[in-house]
Amino acid sequence: MTQPRVVIADDQALVRIGFRMILTARGIEVVGEAADGAEAVEAVRRLRPDVVLMDIRMPTMDGLEATRRILAEAPDCRVLMLTTFDLDRYVYAALAAGASGFLLKDVTPEHLANAVRLVNTGDALLAPSITRRLVERFAVSEHVPSQPAIHRDLTALTPRELEVLTLMGRGLSNAELATELTLSEATVKTHVARIFAKLSLRDRAQAVVLAYETGLVTPERS
Repeated sequence: MTQPRVVIADDQALVRIGFRMILTARGIEVVGEAADGAEAVEAVRRLRPDVVLMDIRMPTMDGLEATRRILAEAPDCRVLMLTTFDLDRYVYAALAAGASGFLLKDVTPEHLANAVRLVNTGDALLAPSITRRLVERFAVSEHVPSQPAIHRDLTALTPRELEVLTLMGRGLSNAELATELTLSEATVKTHVARIFAKLSLRDRAQAVVLAYETGLVTPERS
């Protein structure tokens, strides 16, 4: 498998150096670094990496805005957000902006390398259930309808695809979807792939966010 090319964006030089050493030692090429969001956007424009490790909080331009700009110009690029807190209030916004997941800065070396490889394959780093909890905690209430309402962008989906998207939004894995709908996992994967293609979704993290924002799934209030 071809190793991903990576850009590291973090305002702390020691973090960038440490991550570069970890990835390089495991055969992953770090093609560039950036000390803020603006530099990250320019680095991606110039170097065309496969994956960006993006700190959320940086001067000049934060990681959220940088992620939006990068994915608008390079939609095939994958962004992994870096945060110090496991339930950072910015994580939901990062997922909504198109990030493929997030990592804590104290991540183990093996987890870091595996995470970069995983998102490079087009998968999301977060398990659907974790993504769902983040969405439920941080989704802005006025952006989530009190009653389910089908967004016009979802009209391209068949009834079965709409059902699959709803269950993905509730955190079900492919295996759980297959059991719930009495389908084979292969059939479920086909439905998921068609949903992604029709709605221009990158991965399951975005699918979960979309399910909430369109009202297919509503936050559970504790």
